[in-house]
Amino acid sequence: MAALTLAALWWLPSAGLLVVVLAVAAAAVRELHRMVAALGVSVPLWPALLSTLLTCAMVPYPHISPLLVVWATFAVAALLVLRSSATGPETLTSVAVTALMPLYIGWPLGALVALHAGRGRDAVFLLLATVVASDSAQYYAGRTFGRHPLAPSRSPKKTIEGALGGMVVAPLVLMALGRLWAPDAPTPMLGLVGVLVVLAGITGDLFESMIKRAAGLKDSGALIPGHGGVLDRIDALLFTVPIFYWMLR
Repeated sequence: MAALTLAALWWLPSAGLLVVVLAVAAAAVRELHRMVAALGVSVPLWPALLSTLLTCAMVPYPHISPLLVVWATFAVAALLVLRSSATGPETLTSVAVTALMPLYIGWPLGALVALHAGRGRDAVFLLLATVVASDSAQYYAGRTFGRHPLAPSRSPKKTIEGALGGMVVAPLVLMALGRLWAPDAPTPMLGLVGVLVVLAGITGDLFESMIKRAAGLKDSGALIPGHGGVLDRIDALLFTVPIFYWMLR
């Protein structure tokens, strides 16, 4: 799957990559819908799915503001939930989760295609290399030096030492490779973005872990045997892409 992903990023034009990303977004929405259903939250699936796909498609090709799609999602979700039997906090939660999906899934994946379309495949590979370096450094630093849990109630295996390892290695990778791709970029800015990417990736991982633990699920899905679902693979990326996209803008 990693080889297929890299091949799609390298060979497909941005419009072709968007088709692949829309399929990933649809699978992620279905998984998130299943997880929140296990929490007892009733979310209208089709408005959430349609708005997420529209948001994803409009970020790289902003003929219509994606914010308009998010607002329309909020309005439609509110109408559907108010017409249902949900009451009180259940109503607010259902509307909020429906409006969250295009922001949480659609916007970052659309920004990934926007990076590919506006800055080229090298920009996407630079981001992926930084995320992979961060994850690898966190894993090995945590296994070697980890003593203090980072968020024991969310992810018991994550440690403070592992997070520090990621904050050291990922900025170095971004500064080294970033100088080759964007020689005019200030080195301190690249280092800062590297730190932000690590923090965002950890937050994205913990955020999805929080939902899974609350729902009593080990994985978001069973698409990849032994590795879980789509959300389990892109949880960090959903939080890191906006940071990188902001830096390049």
